Amino acid sequence: MLIQILLSLFIFFALIKVIGRWRAKEVSLGALIFWCVFWLIVLVVVWQPRLSTELANRLGVGRGTDLIMYVSVAALFYFIFRLTVRIEKMEKNITKIVKEIAKK
Repeated sequence: MLIQILLSLFIFFALIKVIGRWRAKEVSLGALIFWCVFWLIVLVVVWQPRLSTELANRLGVGRGTDLIMYVSVAALFYFIFRLTVRIEKMEKNITKIVKEIAKK
């Protein structure tokens, strides 16, 4: 029960931060919706852990925790890939801009 309360506090903190970033126009409306839905799903799973176990069993995974870990690791690798591609693109753009400035 204590872990559920602590995780709920963290989730509410994360939601407040996301909403604050949206109000400051640092994230798009789409990102706001994505993160709000994500954190609300996490909140539901925190308070109803059997839901993740039921979903895991339907997908052929033994425990809900295992399913969450598998999905989390896959998502993290995907986001790392996207960030790497974005950073490489930015580096190429910076190089192009520096070359243009150097020509002048």
